Amino acid sequence: MGTSLCDTREMVGNGFRLGPDFRKLWIGQAISQIGSNITGVGLPLTAVLVLKASPLQMGFLSGAGAAAVLIFGLFAGAWVDRLRRRPILIAADLGRAVVLGIIPLAAMLHRLTIGDLYLVAVGSSILTVLFDVSYQAYLPSLIARENILAGNSRLALTESIAQIAGPGIAGILVQLITAPMAMLFDAASFVCSAISVWLIRKPEPAPARTLEPHIGREIAEGLGASWRDPLLRALAGCKTISAFFLGFGSSLYFLFAIQELGLSAALLGIIIAIGGTSGLFGAFLAEWLVRRFGFGRTFIGSAVVIGIAMSLIPLARGSVAACSAFLIAAQLGDFAWPVYSISERSLRQAITPNHLLGRVNSSMHMLFHGVLPLGALAGGAIAQAVGMRRALLIAAIGVLLSTMWLVFSPVRRLRELPHAVGEIRT
Repeated sequence: MGTSLCDTREMVGNGFRLGPDFRKLWIGQAISQIGSNITGVGLPLTAVLVLKASPLQMGFLSGAGAAAVLIFGLFAGAWVDRLRRRPILIAADLGRAVVLGIIPLAAMLHRLTIGDLYLVAVGSSILTVLFDVSYQAYLPSLIARENILAGNSRLALTESIAQIAGPGIAGILVQLITAPMAMLFDAASFVCSAISVWLIRKPEPAPARTLEPHIGREIAEGLGASWRDPLLRALAGCKTISAFFLGFGSSLYFLFAIQELGLSAALLGIIIAIGGTSGLFGAFLAEWLVRRFGFGRTFIGSAVVIGIAMSLIPLARGSVAACSAFLIAAQLGDFAWPVYSISERSLRQAITPNHLLGRVNSSMHMLFHGVLPLGALAGGAIAQAVGMRRALLIAAIGVLLSTMWLVFSPVRRLRELPHAVGEIRT
C-alpha cells in the first residue's frame, strides 16, 4: 500500500512537471468541460421551464445537436489537419461564447423561442466537436510523446470532475438566476478558456500542405488510416461494436431501474453519482495502473471490467435494497471508463502521424457517436420483443465480445506506448 500511495503522489507531481504550456491547455480544457456540462443541463431546462416545450420539441432539441455532430464530425477532422490547432481552440471557445450568449440576450428582450434553442444546440455542438478534435490533436505537439499518457490522465481527471460538478453548478444557477441567465455564465466560461489557450507560448509546427486540397479525399485518407494500421483498426472495431451495445443501456437503463426494479428517481440519482465518483478515481489512477500492469493488460482489462459491470444490471432482482446493491456494484465499474478512454486516446495519439491526427480523431468520434443511436434503437426494439432484462444482458455480452478486437491484435503485447511515429503499421 505504501508503494502505491508513493506512486500516486509521483503521478500527480508528473502532471505538474509537464510544463506551463500544458497547464494552460489543462486549465482551458477544464473550464471548457465545465461549461459544456452546464450547457448540457441549462439548455433543456430553459426549454422545459421557460418555453414549456412539448415532448416532441424536446426530441427535436436533443436530435438537433446529435445530427450536427454526425454531419460535421468528419469535416472537422479534415479542417483541423489543414490548420494550426491552437487558433482553432481559441476560435471554438469564442464561438461558443457568442452562440450561448444568444439565449440570455433573447430572454432579456422577451424574444426567446424554441427556434433559438435549436440554433444554439446545433452551433454549440459543432463548435464543441471542433474543440475536442483539435485539443486531442494538439496535445502531442505540446508535450513529448512519452508524456502523452500522463497528459491524457490529467485531462481525463478534469473531464470527470466537470461531469460531477457541471450539472450541480447548472442546477444552482438555474435556481438562483433562471435557466436563460445561467447560460451567460456558460458563455463566460468559454471566454476564460479561450484566454487560457491564448496564453500558450510554445510554437506549433506548421500543418502539412497539399498542392490540391480536396475535402473528400482528405476525409477518405483519415478513414483509410484508421483501418490500415492494425492497432488503429483494433481501436475502431472495439469502439464500433461496443458503441452499438452501449446504446442498449442508454435507451433502457432508466426505464429498467424505475419501472422494473421499482427504484425512485432520487435513489437512482444517488446511484449514478456513485458512478461519477468511481470514474474520478479511475482517471486519477490510470497512469499508475499502466505502469504497474503494462499498457496492453490495463487497456484490455478496463474494457473487460466495463462489460462485466454491465452484466450486473440485468442480474438485479428482489427487494429495492438488493437491486440497489447490484446497480451500485455496476456503477463502481465506472472506475474502468476513464482508464479505457485514457488508454485509447493515448495510443491513438502516439501512433498517428501529426498530419492525420485530426482526421483519425474525428473518424473515431464519428464511429462511436454514429453507432450509439443505432444501438439505442435496436435495444428498444429487442426489449420490446424479449423484455428489458434480456436486452440488457445481450448488451453486456456484446460489450464483452467487442474486447476481442483488442485481445486478437498487437495491443495485448504492448508493455508501453509506442512513441515513435515510425512504429506505425501500414
